[in-house]
Amino acid sequence: MSQYKNLTDIEIFEKIVKYDSKALEELYLRYSPILYSLIKKIVKDLNTSEKILLNVFTTVWEKIDLFSFKTGNVYTWLITLTRNMAVDYKQNKRTGNFEKNVKTKDFYIVPLLCDNIDSLSLDSALKVKAEISEALDNLTEAQKYVLLLSFYEGLTLDQISEKLNIPVSTVRSKVTVALNTLKENLLGG
Repeated sequence: MSQYKNLTDIEIFEKIVKYDSKALEELYLRYSPILYSLIKKIVKDLNTSEKILLNVFTTVWEKIDLFSFKTGNVYTWLITLTRNMAVDYKQNKRTGNFEKNVKTKDFYIVPLLCDNIDSLSLDSALKVKAEISEALDNLTEAQKYVLLLSFYEGLTLDQISEKLNIPVSTVRSKVTVALNTLKENLLGG
């Protein structure tokens, strides 16, 4: 498997498109620790987290044709797919609605990234992890909370509004300010 270890993420995806199972194994070895950590933060249950992780890689295998090789952004696509699957599970558990058809899964779960998103590799993401943590730590508790509700809980602006008992426009403003502050913190401003 050493020949796969030296491949870039996009080269791994190109092999997965051709149904190369060894490439999927390498992708799993490369990404499962970070994806599993993300799932555990959202779902909390270890057994469920393991099932979702396996489902992520099954989805990669089955839905690789929905990945845009034009963007080449494997890391962001995998993180977003994983987050979407974990949040979807959590929301369905909350509502009891577990029925999904293939088109719904393709639309709501499998990410469609914009072409203008900068490509980010796993290695570069790990290198900036400390800066991202520090930027998040510099947010106010209220800013952290609205981002947590949005990203990890997967709540819509309406749902956050209802939960916090504040107008949707206020929630939108709080999320926007939190994201802008996070961006400024990351850029050192």
